[in-house]
Amino acid sequence: MAQGDYLIQNQGFPAFRADLNSTLEAINTSNSGTSRPTSAVAGTIWLDTTNATSPTLKFYDGTDDISLATIDYSANTVNWLDSTVSITGLATTATSTVLTLQDTNVEVSGGATQGGEIRFKEDSDTGSNYVALKAGNPASDVTFILPNADGTADQILKTDGSGNLSFADASGGGTSWQAVKTAAFTAVAGEGYFCNTTSAAFTATLPAAATLGDECSFIDYAGTFDTNNLTIGRNGHNIQGDASDLTVSTERAGFTLVYVDSTVGWVLRDK
Repeated sequence: MAQGDYLIQNQGFPAFRADLNSTLEAINTSNSGTSRPTSAVAGTIWLDTTNATSPTLKFYDGTDDISLATIDYSANTVNWLDSTVSITGLATTATSTVLTLQDTNVEVSGGATQGGEIRFKEDSDTGSNYVALKAGNPASDVTFILPNADGTADQILKTDGSGNLSFADASGGGTSWQAVKTAAFTAVAGEGYFCNTTSAAFTATLPAAATLGDECSFIDYAGTFDTNNLTIGRNGHNIQGDASDLTVSTERAGFTLVYVDSTVGWVLRDK
């Protein structure tokens, strides 16, 4: 590690060689030292070795030193210090700009008063608003692993407690009531249905894929279940432990079915 004055004097060969070697050594060690090189001019980059195991790369603008990054010799990492980075003109198409980093972990470091934040800007033709993901103050490292594929409509994102995220049907979090049904349909877990059998009886088929806690609710919209029955199609699952569809013939009936397991299947939540 060395610094030099970058001046080659008019001198004899031995002194010239020493002067040249000093300059080359300064270049070769990135102007390393515990203070800015005396030869620094606007644009000089130098390595501040005040911290011997994690030196700081600095840029001299002619007045001040701007810290660019710390070099962690122990972890073999470069930790960039600027809190915001703007990248434009990379893989630009008519609709987007894409930066691809292969086999690389990207770290966005926080500051003294806030956590790291990633911002996704809206279409520039629309405005300058953004959607951001920002770290809180976790007691330990947290990694979230995204699902391998999209879920289906109205599903929610859940965790297994170890950071693995997946899509699942909503359960136990309230019922999403749908518009009045007047003909056969297939129910979705987490939804409720007003069924109008005034014109004719029809079948509401339960979901083919069901998990513990899934719920489906049904209400007699017009008070006609007694004349035109509503049939609940089991769709391969038991209902109340029985491998048969459920026929509802009670006027003004309203009920919710909850899925338990492959043995019992769907059961009435309230009796």
